[in-house]
Amino acid sequence: MGADPSLHAAVINNARWCDAVCRSHGYPGEFTDRIWISAGHALLFYPNAITLSPDVTAAEATAGQDPARPFGVKDSFARLDLGPQGLMPLFEAEWIVLEDLPDRNDLSWATVTDPGGLATWEAAWAGGGDVTGLFRPALLSDPDCAILACHRDGALVGGVIAYTSDGVTGISNVFKSGNAGVPLWPSAVRAAAALRPGLPVVGYERGEDLAAARRAGVRVLGPLRVWTRGSAVP
Repeated sequence: MGADPSLHAAVINNARWCDAVCRSHGYPGEFTDRIWISAGHALLFYPNAITLSPDVTAAEATAGQDPARPFGVKDSFARLDLGPQGLMPLFEAEWIVLEDLPDRNDLSWATVTDPGGLATWEAAWAGGGDVTGLFRPALLSDPDCAILACHRDGALVGGVIAYTSDGVTGISNVFKSGNAGVPLWPSAVRAAAALRPGLPVVGYERGEDLAAARRAGVRVLGPLRVWTRGSAVP
């Protein structure tokens, strides 16, 4: 998979998180040493395949796809050309790791524990978009998963999902809603890290969130590329 153990951990952690989401909808994926695949689902924002090794082939990454249905691949090492398989590049991002975090946090974070709170969190994350029921209540009972909400003056101003596996805590779905009062990305990472003290925090970011991550002192591990046909995959 590559020489950097943090990259290995970030990739497999992200695959396990995607599998948890798909499993909560009744579409558990299959893992090998080289790839994770859940070919049958059509969930928004989640891929059907994630490469776990840099030498996975295009044929492996698209195995089981139905050309008439949406399909997404997260090429974890940005090495594949899936154009001949009918997919288009959606975006590129960078895997990151943050190993040293200050304990102090300027914002108040709490774990979402009930379906009503989850629905409120999801609506804020979607920002008015037509997304409901993507994050199922089953995730609330997953011991590896924590959905965190940030409140300021009684209002929900941000959120993040933390998923712990393989010796790291992976973060995803960081969002800001309203006026948090301080930069939210580093606060979200500190809140996620506080759940499992001592574990590195990993994930991937792009654009403004990547810039915020760099300012927070992350180490960039390498690029990834997402390919898709007829679907939106983050």
